[in-house]
Amino acid sequence: MSRIGNNPVAIPDGVTIEVNENVITVKGKLGELTQEFSGVSVKIEDGQLWVTRPSDSKEHKAKHGLYRSLVLNMVEGVSKGWTKELELVGVGYRASNQGQKLDLALGFSHNIVIDLAPEVKVETISEKGKNPIVKLTSFDKQLVGQVAAKIRGFRKPEPYKGKGVKFVGEQLRRKAGKSA
Repeated sequence: MSRIGNNPVAIPDGVTIEVNENVITVKGKLGELTQEFSGVSVKIEDGQLWVTRPSDSKEHKAKHGLYRSLVLNMVEGVSKGWTKELELVGVGYRASNQGQKLDLALGFSHNIVIDLAPEVKVETISEKGKNPIVKLTSFDKQLVGQVAAKIRGFRKPEPYKGKGVKFVGEQLRRKAGKSA
Protein backbone atom coordinates (compact mmCIF):
# COMPACT_ATOMS: atom_id res chain seq x y z
CA MET A 1 0.00 0.00 0.00
CA SER A 2 1.47 3.34 -1.05
CA ARG A 3 1.38 5.71 1.90
CA ILE A 4 2.73 8.65 -0.09
CA GLY A 5 0.43 8.07 -3.07
CA ASN A 6 -2.69 7.97 -0.90
CA ASN A 7 -2.12 11.48 0.48
CA PRO A 8 -3.80 14.31 -1.45
CA VAL A 9 -1.85 17.25 -2.86
CA ALA A 10 -3.24 20.54 -1.55
CA ILE A 11 -3.55 23.20 -4.26
CA PRO A 12 -2.59 26.63 -2.83
CA ASP A 13 -4.07 29.94 -3.96
CA GLY A 14 -2.63 31.24 -7.22
CA VAL A 15 -1.88 27.75 -8.59
CA THR A 16 -3.96 26.20 -11.39
CA ILE A 17 -3.74 22.55 -12.45
CA GLU A 18 -5.01 21.20 -15.77
CA VAL A 19 -5.22 17.49 -16.60
CA ASN A 20 -5.46 16.51 -20.28
CA GLU A 21 -5.48 12.73 -21.01
CA ASN A 22 -1.95 11.80 -19.83
CA VAL A 23 -0.37 15.26 -19.33
CA ILE A 24 -0.65 17.40 -16.21
CA THR A 25 0.11 21.16 -16.36
CA VAL A 26 0.75 23.24 -13.24
CA LYS A 27 0.78 27.06 -13.51
CA GLY A 28 1.73 29.49 -10.77
CA LYS A 29 3.25 32.89 -10.09
CA LEU A 30 6.82 31.65 -10.71
CA GLY A 31 6.25 29.64 -13.90
CA GLU A 32 4.60 26.70 -15.65
CA LEU A 33 5.54 22.99 -15.53
CA THR A 34 4.20 19.97 -17.42
CA GLN A 35 4.55 16.25 -16.67
CA GLU A 36 3.37 13.18 -18.58
CA PHE A 37 1.97 10.29 -16.56
CA SER A 38 0.81 6.73 -17.19
CA GLY A 39 -0.57 3.87 -15.13
CA VAL A 40 -2.46 6.13 -12.71
CA SER A 41 -5.47 8.43 -12.83
CA VAL A 42 -5.54 12.01 -11.55
CA LYS A 43 -8.62 13.89 -10.34
CA ILE A 44 -9.15 17.29 -8.73
CA GLU A 45 -11.78 17.67 -5.99
CA ASP A 46 -12.40 20.74 -3.80
CA GLY A 47 -8.89 22.22 -3.80
CA GLN A 48 -7.05 18.90 -3.63
CA LEU A 49 -5.49 16.65 -6.25
CA TRP A 50 -5.81 12.88 -5.82
CA VAL A 51 -3.69 10.25 -7.57
CA THR A 52 -5.29 6.77 -7.76
CA ARG A 53 -4.07 3.51 -9.23
CA PRO A 54 -6.18 0.95 -11.10
CA SER A 55 -4.73 -2.18 -9.43
CA ASP A 56 -2.27 -3.36 -6.79
CA SER A 57 0.35 -4.57 -9.27
CA LYS A 58 3.97 -3.73 -8.51
CA GLU A 59 4.22 -1.29 -11.45
CA HIS A 60 1.06 0.59 -10.47
CA LYS A 61 2.16 0.81 -6.82
CA ALA A 62 5.52 2.27 -7.86
CA LYS A 63 3.99 4.85 -10.19
CA HIS A 64 1.34 5.82 -7.63
CA GLY A 65 3.81 7.36 -5.19
CA LEU A 66 6.11 8.61 -7.94
CA TYR A 67 3.55 10.76 -9.77
CA ARG A 68 2.07 12.08 -6.53
CA SER A 69 5.56 13.24 -5.44
CA LEU A 70 6.30 14.77 -8.86
CA VAL A 71 3.03 16.73 -8.78
CA LEU A 72 3.71 17.91 -5.21
CA ASN A 73 7.20 19.12 -6.27
CA MET A 74 5.67 20.94 -9.25
CA VAL A 75 3.02 22.65 -7.10
CA GLU A 76 5.59 23.68 -4.49
CA GLY A 77 7.97 24.89 -7.21
CA VAL A 78 5.54 27.21 -9.01
CA SER A 79 4.29 28.65 -5.70
CA LYS A 80 7.47 28.95 -3.56
CA GLY A 81 10.41 27.83 -5.72
CA TRP A 82 13.41 25.59 -4.99
CA THR A 83 16.88 26.58 -3.83
CA LYS A 84 20.19 24.70 -3.70
CA GLU A 85 23.33 26.13 -2.14
CA LEU A 86 26.83 24.91 -2.97
CA GLU A 87 29.90 25.72 -0.87
CA LEU A 88 33.41 25.91 -2.39
CA VAL A 89 35.88 24.57 0.19
CA GLY A 90 39.56 25.05 -0.62
CA VAL A 91 42.31 27.66 -0.82
CA GLY A 92 41.86 29.86 -3.89
CA TYR A 93 38.46 28.43 -4.85
CA ARG A 94 36.31 31.31 -6.12
CA ALA A 95 32.96 31.82 -7.82
CA SER A 96 31.51 34.81 -9.66
CA ASN A 97 28.64 35.35 -12.04
CA GLN A 98 27.73 37.80 -14.79
CA GLY A 99 24.05 37.27 -15.51
CA GLN A 100 23.57 33.59 -16.42
CA LYS A 101 27.31 32.85 -16.76
CA LEU A 102 28.90 31.20 -13.71
CA ASP A 103 32.70 31.46 -13.47
CA LEU A 104 34.36 28.94 -11.13
CA ALA A 105 38.04 28.83 -10.09
CA LEU A 106 38.49 25.31 -8.65
CA GLY A 107 42.25 24.82 -8.68
CA PHE A 108 42.56 23.80 -12.32
CA SER A 109 44.87 25.58 -14.79
CA HIS A 110 41.81 27.36 -16.21
CA ASN A 111 38.51 28.73 -14.90
CA ILE A 112 35.31 26.81 -15.62
CA VAL A 113 32.61 28.95 -17.23
CA ILE A 114 29.05 27.54 -17.34
CA ASP A 115 26.09 28.99 -19.23
CA LEU A 116 23.02 28.25 -17.10
CA ALA A 117 19.46 27.74 -18.33
CA PRO A 118 17.29 30.89 -18.19
CA GLU A 119 14.93 29.18 -15.69
CA VAL A 120 17.75 28.94 -13.10
CA LYS A 121 18.73 32.11 -11.26
CA VAL A 122 22.31 32.10 -9.94
CA GLU A 123 23.79 34.18 -7.13
CA THR A 124 27.33 34.06 -5.73
CA ILE A 125 28.12 35.08 -2.16
CA SER A 126 31.76 35.82 -1.26
CA GLU A 127 32.56 37.06 2.23
CA LYS A 128 36.04 37.56 3.63
CA GLY A 129 37.05 34.66 5.88
CA LYS A 130 34.24 32.40 4.66
CA ASN A 131 33.95 29.91 1.83
CA PRO A 132 32.28 31.17 -1.38
CA ILE A 133 28.66 30.03 -1.83
CA VAL A 134 26.80 29.51 -5.12
CA LYS A 135 23.02 29.83 -4.70
CA LEU A 136 20.79 28.33 -7.43
CA THR A 137 17.05 29.14 -7.50
CA SER A 138 14.29 27.95 -9.85
CA PHE A 139 10.72 26.70 -9.95
CA ASP A 140 11.83 23.34 -11.45
CA LYS A 141 13.23 21.03 -8.75
CA GLN A 142 14.70 18.55 -11.24
CA LEU A 143 16.54 21.27 -13.17
CA VAL A 144 18.01 22.86 -10.01
CA GLY A 145 19.21 19.46 -8.78
CA GLN A 146 20.72 18.60 -12.15
CA VAL A 147 22.63 21.90 -12.42
CA ALA A 148 23.83 21.61 -8.80
CA ALA A 149 25.03 18.04 -9.38
CA LYS A 150 26.89 19.14 -12.53
CA ILE A 151 28.67 21.93 -10.64
CA ARG A 152 29.52 19.54 -7.78
CA GLY A 153 30.86 17.03 -10.31
CA PHE A 154 33.65 19.42 -11.41
CA ARG A 155 35.44 18.95 -8.07
CA LYS A 156 33.80 16.51 -5.65
CA PRO A 157 34.81 16.84 -1.99
CA GLU A 158 37.73 14.61 -1.10
CA PRO A 159 37.69 12.63 2.18
CA TYR A 160 41.00 13.80 3.72
CA LYS A 161 40.84 17.60 3.85
CA GLY A 162 37.25 18.04 2.61
CA LYS A 163 38.33 20.25 -0.32
CA GLY A 164 35.92 20.55 -3.23
CA VAL A 165 32.38 21.62 -4.05
CA LYS A 166 29.80 20.43 -1.52
CA PHE A 167 26.18 21.16 -0.71
CA VAL A 168 25.62 23.47 2.26
CA GLY A 169 24.85 21.25 5.25
CA GLU A 170 26.22 18.08 3.59
CA GLN A 171 28.00 15.71 6.00
CA LEU A 172 31.19 14.37 4.46
CA ARG A 173 32.76 11.05 5.40
CA ARG A 174 36.27 11.94 6.54
CA LYS A 175 39.34 9.69 6.68
CA ALA A 176 42.28 9.95 9.09
CA GLY A 177 45.14 10.05 6.57
CA LYS A 178 48.58 8.58 7.16
CA SER A 179 50.00 8.67 10.66
CA ALA A 180 53.60 9.85 11.10
